[in-house]
Amino acid sequence: MSTQPLFIAEVSSNHHKDLQRCLHFIETSSKIGCDAVKFQLFKIDQLFAPEILAKSEIHRERKNWELPIEFLPALKQSCKNNNIMFSCTPFYLKAVEELTPFVDFFKIASYELLWTDLLIECAKSKLPIVLSTGMATTEEIDTAIDALQNNGAEDITLLHCVSAYPTPEDQCNLSVLQSFRDRYQVKVGWSDHTVSPAVLNRAIHKWQTDMIEFHLDLDEQGAEYSAGHCWLPHQIAPIIRGSKMMESIDGNPTKQFVPCETADREWRADPLDGLRPLKHMRNLFNCDLKSN
Repeated sequence: MSTQPLFIAEVSSNHHKDLQRCLHFIETSSKIGCDAVKFQLFKIDQLFAPEILAKSEIHRERKNWELPIEFLPALKQSCKNNNIMFSCTPFYLKAVEELTPFVDFFKIASYELLWTDLLIECAKSKLPIVLSTGMATTEEIDTAIDALQNNGAEDITLLHCVSAYPTPEDQCNLSVLQSFRDRYQVKVGWSDHTVSPAVLNRAIHKWQTDMIEFHLDLDEQGAEYSAGHCWLPHQIAPIIRGSKMMESIDGNPTKQFVPCETADREWRADPLDGLRPLKHMRNLFNCDLKSN
């Protein structure tokens, strides 16, 4: 099991269709220690049924959240320059073809888990697949995993996810992570909507998750920030930093003093009289006083 999960910053619809803001997301994600940044590629008329768009202005307004496809080369290059992986979620079938030259892996959203045709298209790309499982039953996940594996997907990460924005901490059910490992023999991760350090730390340290995906906003101005499920850079950075330090924190199992303790060792109680510091230090201490 990995002791250092991959961290994926989900830009989602917080980019304002602004290329410079997209690039800022990539640069910030790299700076705070993320391993990947993820966008979403959808067209509103291929995301919602026409009868929904005809009746709902709120859903029609989401056209303003579309990522311009012409941004893809610049986003890929920026990720390369910032040493971070680039991913994107396809929400229509042709999007898989459009994204394949650019992405390091595909992410399939919870809401598309039932759409077997999309899973098959992603699997045929032979790229790694990350699949979110919010709202799904075990039987539905079985079907999705079969579709991926039967069509060429070999590198699969299954994300436990609760599709509520935000998610209450007491409904996270993180123990599902072990159930996924046991049942599917794949890498597992947590897709976060809680903005709770306790939840992320539990997923990392108790359940040794292979991946953490979280929604990121830069400045509280993103389209999704007000919903309450997006992290800000200063909130998530300490968690990422702590996770990356786990191996160095564990260190050497042999008990011995470490470099930062060297000076204080001399100030321990001397075994002959129980007084501090050690006797040879007392003499040096007197000499230092006289010389001054």
